[in-house]
Amino acid sequence: MKKLILILCFIQMVVVSAQDIYLHCGQLIDTEKGKVLTKKTIIVSGKTIKSIQDGYVDSENTLDIVVDLKSKTVMPGLIDMHVHIENEYNPARYMDQFTANEADVAFKSVNYAETTLVAGFTTVRDLGGTGVNIALRNAINNNTIVGPRIFTAGKAIATTGGHADPTNGRKKLLMGDPGPEQGVINSPDEARKAVRQRYKNGADNIKITATGGVLSVAKNGQNPQFTIEEVKAICETAKDYGMIIAAHAHGDEGMQRAVIGGVTTIEHGTKMSTKTMDLMKEYGTYFVPTITAGKAVAENAKIEGFYPEIIVPKALEIGPKIQSTFAKAYKRGVPIAFGTDAGVFPHGQNAKEFGYMVEVGMPAMEALQSATITNAKVLGLSDQLGQIKPNYIADIIAIDVNPLEDISTMERVQFVMKEGKIYKN
Repeated sequence: MKKLILILCFIQMVVVSAQDIYLHCGQLIDTEKGKVLTKKTIIVSGKTIKSIQDGYVDSENTLDIVVDLKSKTVMPGLIDMHVHIENEYNPARYMDQFTANEADVAFKSVNYAETTLVAGFTTVRDLGGTGVNIALRNAINNNTIVGPRIFTAGKAIATTGGHADPTNGRKKLLMGDPGPEQGVINSPDEARKAVRQRYKNGADNIKITATGGVLSVAKNGQNPQFTIEEVKAICETAKDYGMIIAAHAHGDEGMQRAVIGGVTTIEHGTKMSTKTMDLMKEYGTYFVPTITAGKAVAENAKIEGFYPEIIVPKALEIGPKIQSTFAKAYKRGVPIAFGTDAGVFPHGQNAKEFGYMVEVGMPAMEALQSATITNAKVLGLSDQLGQIKPNYIADIIAIDVNPLEDISTMERVQFVMKEGKIYKN
């Protein structure tokens, strides 16, 4: 009996004793100040950062864990503002919508989520799928599966025949007339209803397709597809519900309507003019370039049969232009938020975007900041994410080499912690 009591007391002591994690960091990137610090110890307690100490501090509590990252460069977990976590494009992608059940999509998305997390992306904004993305977010939040923190738009909002109309390219018998519930609108009133439906479904944010798109089965990849009145109705309603709004846009006129209408971010921005760049600066609209996706679709379009024929000319025209547009927008002072469009290319390769940004003139530190403090600000989480500071969520990654010296090292993340739990070491 005494032995049992002693065992129970020991178990109680273990439960009561807080098990902290001590990270001994050779280099630590301060994303707020844009500096690299040396020889620091991050103390993580539960899901948050307790403190940052000078030097390599050891704990007096034998239950605490010490992680040796003395040879690594440590920084906050990365945030990707544009992914499609439900799928990856391949030659069968267009047939899958007729053959794959929601369960099939869900099982694949579980792998995509884990791949994204272990690549160092602890938070993502999902910009459109079938609605499985909402269930995936919930499963991750409930610790049922492993993945990044997801803020999802659910199903994107389009106009009839526009990019994200789910029935494009089908025969008339299967085309029907989708409406706001399916994410297709044709008036300000329908726009409001579509936003409210997204909210009802459990979406965190809104995505509209302000222009035609490359990968939709439709001829025009850049024409404007919403009126300003429709965009304003969407944005006003979304903001009533505390949602930010992303606008897919390749053509310039559609971008201008989206910016004036009140969207938070412009995605892709391929044919953005200097007038639009200045409008974005005036309205405080962020540019999410997705250079990696542009390069991927241009390369895939050269593979016979990879895309339906109607897509190939758009991919070859639009894809290669995004990087040069990004360079011009950055030099003109447009605020940049990091985003990749992962899913258009394989998940887990998100960090290629850093190299493409640096290649055309953005300093490496600013590229890293765009994926940390900037994106945290856009999400309204500046006091929780994007920095390694006391009381912030313990999303922490480490790489072998200082990325300011070699940005490609971001593609080889060695350590991943999300909310104080180690997923890769």
